[in-house]
Amino acid sequence: MRSFLVAVIALMSTNASAVEQTFPADGGVVYFNMPSGNVGCQYTPAGGSDVYMPEDGGPELGCDRIEPAYQRFILGKSGKAKRYQNVGDTGCCDGSHTLKYGNSWKKGPFSCEATKAGLSCNRDDGHGFFISRSKTEIH
Repeated sequence: MRSFLVAVIALMSTNASAVEQTFPADGGVVYFNMPSGNVGCQYTPAGGSDVYMPEDGGPELGCDRIEPAYQRFILGKSGKAKRYQNVGDTGCCDGSHTLKYGNSWKKGPFSCEATKAGLSCNRDDGHGFFISRSKTEIH
């Protein structure tokens, strides 16, 4: 019984510390990174920004993973996420805004959760992706 109570208290304290983080927008664009520095994301609002227009007009969430092989994941306003393995502009993860492990982020139709296992991002309709050093998935 004691070990059950300890497990319940640990679970409650883990969930109690999880918060939804927000980050400042630069021209409507939001950037954040994982604590590992291996994954970084960019949210672009509908209509794009001064320097970038999403293929479908936006909104768009794009996340890059550096290691073990550079990959980019793009989740647009509809359809499944896309994975790009031959990325010409590899400029990920400057570390200015960190989505802490156990916390979440939400903007427009997108939400992400950071855990030590990796980053999971979804659009409101359930389409999304999971990124970690050891595996990636599109769902």
